[in-house]
Amino acid sequence: MNRTSSALFILIAALGFAAHAQDSKPAAAAEPKRNILDKYDQSGVEGKEIIIGTAELPPGATIGWHTHPGDESGYVLRGTIIWKVRGQPDRNLKAGDHFFNPRGSVHSVTSVDGGAVVSHWIVDKGKPMAEPVK
Repeated sequence: MNRTSSALFILIAALGFAAHAQDSKPAAAAEPKRNILDKYDQSGVEGKEIIIGTAELPPGATIGWHTHPGDESGYVLRGTIIWKVRGQPDRNLKAGDHFFNPRGSVHSVTSVDGGAVVSHWIVDKGKPMAEPVK
């Protein structure tokens, strides 16, 4: 094999390897979609508000570790989710199951098969709804 043939062979092999590497990269999971439906001042409690919202989680989507400036109660509308709370075993929740996160609870949610949840929060008014946690 002459030098030109060797260089051409190496180039073709490198391009084939690069194409294979490109094809074998895992597709990024779709992002969760959050939707705040409404907010209300909590009656008789200064500085607190009640928020209702939903989260749509495509298969494999994760809402990373975070906390809320108040309590959250939620209900799984469809699908199966993995509910994670630091310091507790993971729980698989399916449609019809519910969960509760007290103020400051570090938690995360991952969808197994595409899911949706509805949550209610009673939180400090004017603070961010969620704070990411490492």
